[in-house]
Amino acid sequence: MTSNTLVQRIRQHQYLRDLRNKLLSLHKVLLDAERIAYEQVQGRVSTKELLELALNHEQFAWLHRISELIVQIDQMLTADEPASLENVQTLITDARTLIVPSEVGNAFARKYYAALQREPSVVLAHADVSKLLALD
Repeated sequence: MTSNTLVQRIRQHQYLRDLRNKLLSLHKVLLDAERIAYEQVQGRVSTKELLELALNHEQFAWLHRISELIVQIDQMLTADEPASLENVQTLITDARTLIVPSEVGNAFARKYYAALQREPSVVLAHADVSKLLALD
């Protein structure tokens, strides 16, 4: 392995860790926003109840798309072999495509758009992810 390849792998690994952490932050603020919306109608929920809702309730199902991306990154970071450049590029493209809010897009895009309109913390987390995705 040449030192250039090693440097590229280190950079790729760090980029994936940064993207994972920013997506995790975005997921958390989206989950918090969805919890607030849920609690306004249904009343307060415990942390345990929130986990159950996040996994199984249709109101939270749209967040699974971000969870799946985070899991993909985790698998790349913990794999025995470094992720191929092609696989990393595909993941980045998927992330870029996913975080495009739209009033008229798919269910995720519409709910994401609504969350961006309601919650300043979502706007900030979105900006962090977008900035990182724009670097590559």
